[in-house]
Amino acid sequence: MITRWNGHLLTAMFEGEEAVELAIEEQDSILGNIYIGKVRNIVKNLNSAFVDFGDNRTGYYSLVDNPQPLFADGSSGKLKAGDEIIVQVEKDAVRSKDPVLSSNLNFTGQYAVLTAAKQQIGFSGKIADKVWKERIRPQLEALTGGMIGLIVRTNAYQMEERLYAEVKTLIRQYQEVLEKARYRTCFSVLYEAEPGYLKSLRSCPEGTVDEIITDDDTVFDNINHYLALYQPTESGKLRRYTDPMIRLASLYSLDAVMDQARQKRVWLRSGGYLVIEPTEAMVVIDVNTGKYSGKKNLEDTIRLTNLEAAKEICRQLRLRNLSGIIMVDFIDMKAEADKELLMNTLRRYAAQDPVKVNVVEMTQLNLVEMTRKKGKKPLWEQLLKAGLS
Repeated sequence: MITRWNGHLLTAMFEGEEAVELAIEEQDSILGNIYIGKVRNIVKNLNSAFVDFGDNRTGYYSLVDNPQPLFADGSSGKLKAGDEIIVQVEKDAVRSKDPVLSSNLNFTGQYAVLTAAKQQIGFSGKIADKVWKERIRPQLEALTGGMIGLIVRTNAYQMEERLYAEVKTLIRQYQEVLEKARYRTCFSVLYEAEPGYLKSLRSCPEGTVDEIITDDDTVFDNINHYLALYQPTESGKLRRYTDPMIRLASLYSLDAVMDQARQKRVWLRSGGYLVIEPTEAMVVIDVNTGKYSGKKNLEDTIRLTNLEAAKEICRQLRLRNLSGIIMVDFIDMKAEADKELLMNTLRRYAAQDPVKVNVVEMTQLNLVEMTRKKGKKPLWEQLLKAGLS
């Protein structure tokens, strides 16, 4: 579901009646865009350069991460001030920090990501079938000619023909950018990244979305065009919401959903609760029995609360888009069988997250370490940037 909420475009994904993902569109985001930039200066002691790329914007360009710059005219050589190079925005500007630019161009599809500079074939960690990976690797290497790299996404599993067709399209996009750069003027936009809601839609495995609903005409037209080109079998699932009696945001209780997603305390149905504290170094989650008053004995109460917490923690990580190191302080349990049950439950729910989550181990103090792969900004940071925190 995509609608306007407090003046900003909000994408919300629901499973049943529960929200599982929330994302606010950054109106001024240039993440993923590709430009012709001009090197302003080289900073040798930082082993980096600062590159102007239009509209009075300057980006940080690491010479370590970009040992082979992409010169706009197709030439090669050592980078110097005044050179015109092709750059992609790898990270948006954050507070006083400039955007991070890269010549390692990436193009993301539904089934694969083209990584122009890496020149190797990689696979999503969620694809465990080694036989399948080795079977399709030669075909992918033939398509790329060993000159560019690919990361095969989870969606591609058992979808070889669609994967091969998309790889050809991604290669064509990459080649078109290089060709455009030869005759475009400095600071030109060579490629404009898709809006966030299309990226979210593209990441959904085919057949997993029941309905796409929006009350925004521009969003409807963009999604309709995208589906017609890339996912025609899903086109019938798009619906324009036009009921004048009740807003789409109200229909889905978005005010309540967003309010709950910003609270530190999350209540569990059993009466227990979580306390979620994102810090600069990690995310800390504390599990408490709270006001549980069931008839079971204490050990049963603790087991029930911890198992319910395991499921809710995985939902909250996805809902709030929390990533990096996550430390969970479960309620102390004595029985090894209970601890094993909890860890298996946590791993089962973590495996349902589209983003890779690794459940590491439980310490003697019942602290569980998890990691979640970093991608887009966490919800709290999106709200902060939008002035909605």
